[in-house]
Amino acid sequence: MFDSIDVARAAIRLAITPSRAEEEKEIKYLRDKEIFGVAVDIGGNVLDSIHIIIERAILASRKTGLTRECHVQDGAIAGASREAIMQIASKATGLNGGGKIAICRHQEHLSVCIFMSIGLLHLNEAVIGLGHRSLPDTK
Repeated sequence: MFDSIDVARAAIRLAITPSRAEEEKEIKYLRDKEIFGVAVDIGGNVLDSIHIIIERAILASRKTGLTRECHVQDGAIAGASREAIMQIASKATGLNGGGKIAICRHQEHLSVCIFMSIGLLHLNEAVIGLGHRSLPDTK
């Protein structure tokens, strides 16, 4: 049995994977522990892309079966994603970024992690944001 800290840790580990191959290995490793995850690449002007980042998180979680199309589950993904975005927003004002958003779920625990490089030219800063929500276990 895993708690919210374990699921948050899993989302962070998935978000910081350096390649698609490593990401797939991490997803399989987590699945063996009954923590289900998905990751999606994101990029562009961070503050102008908030709605796109949230939409990508919702669609990825639906597509992989982490959540289903439901107001409550979509709201949990959107809320946790927005929380993670707000944690990096102060460093992202007016700048572009590129990175990954990862979502992990185990039973009622849901965590969203955003890991990005934000900056101008070669003057980049690494940022991380993390959000958590609880959802009723659907199994």
